[in-house]
Amino acid sequence: MKLLLIEDNAAMQATLQRSFERRGMLVVTCGDGARALDRWRAAVPDVVLLDLSLPGLDGLQVLSRARAEGLDTPVLVLTARGTVGDRVLGLNSGADDYLAKPFDLDELEARVRALARRAGAAAAGEPAAFCGLRTDAASGAVCLHGEPLELAPREAALLRALLARPGHAVPKERLFETVFPGEPDVQPEAIEVVAYRLRKRLAGTGTQLVTLRGLGYLLKAAA
Repeated sequence: MKLLLIEDNAAMQATLQRSFERRGMLVVTCGDGARALDRWRAAVPDVVLLDLSLPGLDGLQVLSRARAEGLDTPVLVLTARGTVGDRVLGLNSGADDYLAKPFDLDELEARVRALARRAGAAAAGEPAAFCGLRTDAASGAVCLHGEPLELAPREAALLRALLARPGHAVPKERLFETVFPGEPDVQPEAIEVVAYRLRKRLAGTGTQLVTLRGLGYLLKAAA
């Protein structure tokens, strides 16, 4: 499991990183809210641990911007703000769970694993469908009203990734990792070529591929 720990207290950051690494997890750390989204986009984790009191941007701002970009990683908020109002505010901003400081490390680990399990179960659930488009779970093909679309493998990979979050922006970086896995020699701009071709394939299907500059791509119903 890969965790992104966004915590500006150096002692707390070191303690949590050491604790989770002893439990066999990979931990990426960040102590600055302004840089947190870059770390999040660069290597999408399985769970984010997010402190609310951060320099640059506070935790709620980081969370709100991440959700607006379509970053749907489960987030567990860690904070000294323990009032009901603070918990409600965090959950309404897109957090999946909330743990007030001080906390027990075993409870924290249990909550992290529970979030990862729920996210994994959701990903393995019913195939995504949107405007008549559906991914066939067995073959990986994308069908329109039950009929397979003629797509190149990379076009199909891009469409499957977008169908997982229809109506939500999916960052280019995440799509690039999905469409060109393990291909370090491919330039990031190559995803734009695949998106251009897929957009043409979707003409007349009732679904539109939209480019959001600085954010990524999303699928929406054609006007």
